[in-house]
Amino acid sequence: RVVVSQLIRSAGVFFTAESNLTRNYYGAKLIPGRGAWLEFETAANGAIYVKIDRRRKLPVTTLLRALGYPKTSEIKNLFADVDTGEMKYIEATLDKDTTRGANEALIELYRRLRPGDLATVDNARSMIERMFFDFKRFDYSRVGRYKINQRLGLDVANTAENRVFQMSDLVAIIREMIRLNNTQEPADDIDALSNRRIKLVGELLARQFRVGMLRMQRNAMDRMSVTDIENVTPSQLINARPVVAAVREFFTSSQLSQLLDEVNPLSELSHKRRLSSTGPGGLSRERAGFDVRDAHPTHYGRICAVETPEGANIGLVLNLATYAKVNEYGFIETPYLRVKDGKVTDEVVYLDASEEATEVIADAGEPLNEDGTFRDERVSARNNMRPEQVDVKDVTLMDAAHKQILGSTAALVPFIEKNRIDRSLTGSNMQRQAVPLLFPEPAAVGTGVEEDIARNSGHVVLAEGPGEVVRADADEIHVKYKDGVKVYELRHFIKNNDDRCYNQRGCVSRGDKVNKGDVLIEGASIAEGEIALGRDLMVAFMPWGGYNMDDAIILSRALVQDD
Repeated sequence: RVVVSQLIRSAGVFFTAESNLTRNYYGAKLIPGRGAWLEFETAANGAIYVKIDRRRKLPVTTLLRALGYPKTSEIKNLFADVDTGEMKYIEATLDKDTTRGANEALIELYRRLRPGDLATVDNARSMIERMFFDFKRFDYSRVGRYKINQRLGLDVANTAENRVFQMSDLVAIIREMIRLNNTQEPADDIDALSNRRIKLVGELLARQFRVGMLRMQRNAMDRMSVTDIENVTPSQLINARPVVAAVREFFTSSQLSQLLDEVNPLSELSHKRRLSSTGPGGLSRERAGFDVRDAHPTHYGRICAVETPEGANIGLVLNLATYAKVNEYGFIETPYLRVKDGKVTDEVVYLDASEEATEVIADAGEPLNEDGTFRDERVSARNNMRPEQVDVKDVTLMDAAHKQILGSTAALVPFIEKNRIDRSLTGSNMQRQAVPLLFPEPAAVGTGVEEDIARNSGHVVLAEGPGEVVRADADEIHVKYKDGVKVYELRHFIKNNDDRCYNQRGCVSRGDKVNKGDVLIEGASIAEGEIALGRDLMVAFMPWGGYNMDDAIILSRALVQDD
């Protein structure tokens, strides 16, 4: 099986815009790793409202009073230096705020969140404490804290005690909303990869593990209340079964734990590098609109520009690009070469989408002189994600390689830039459906990644250092290294997920000298250490009056049956 990584909206703070005929009114969403969401909005009259956990909205000044700024003068002083536009947002909000002092604000807050319950100041205060300042209930997560610091320009240490709600965050969010309302800048793009991150298998499993641990904790507490605490052993109180069950359930029946696509080595590699936007906590196919599925400028070098399914999952299931890697916070990074004073250096830097926005990045195809300087005065580059012609002196980075925008499958298509994009997509998807042949042969025309894909697929056994083959037959290969003889066993006629028989064969003979990285054993669909999915064919074109586009293809029956 394989656990597919999930591409999901990051925790943190996002600013949104709702356009009126003449201007934008800005809002914000504060999304923690776990706990209550806060949604802010600016009304047409300039008042700023907040919704806690999708309940009824209340003026944001009420929340400020409840959390430690009871006086109107204090609230005005907090925002005096930013609330300087024609429309006075804090004044407008205070006009709508009926509460006076902290106690009234707490009771008002409690009534909005728990309508029908008896509202007292103590009840309200303990509810707010639990909701925002209890780490068990509210946690920004490391990513959330990092993104909030980055977006709001805060310098708060990313430690556990700073991952609960902070007053400084609330004040900074309101200040930024007022600033955006005054400057009318574009809002944040929620589909950009700076605001979407990858949950790898460990994080997905940890979520289920936590559920199991909480169940176990509840069971143990129930037993403590009924058993005699004097003479009880830990093993009588704690039962690990809920944890085991939760983990087992994740691997057997989670939407993201799938049977490995074992058609050929390429389909396996592609499946392991897949990213899905669906799954627990993600999007559903029915609700996902066009914007989420669309290709985005930040996908460049991070997510394959070609490969995606053609059905209902189009744009929701994606693949990592060739050189992409995932950083500690789950954001995808892509490599660039540093350019200093118009000269391309050997220094490789990995950037995520938010770090790339300020750079000017030259195209990989720009011609260079021998000393690494650009040949032309002006080069094509991406400036703030937009392609344009720029002066050489403004360039800060250069693409690491041509194929960095493609994934592992699309990188195998020769001359892919000459194809129509939908043909490239079909070709990429169909390579993963190629059944292994009895006698694989390496492709005559390749792109140079065939060997890399074979070696990274795990179906090739390589020599670990210089040595000599002392035995080689259909069952075992023995290689004598300087620290002893190592035995490699070949796997024969094993049933795989695709209900087909998987077979390996040896590539060396007795007495052969081998070096580190030489191929000893090959699996299916691999020849001469390269991925070999099909046959090289002689092709004849017959244009009709000079036109042939998506026309019929005629194959001989012998080809299909014999080869």
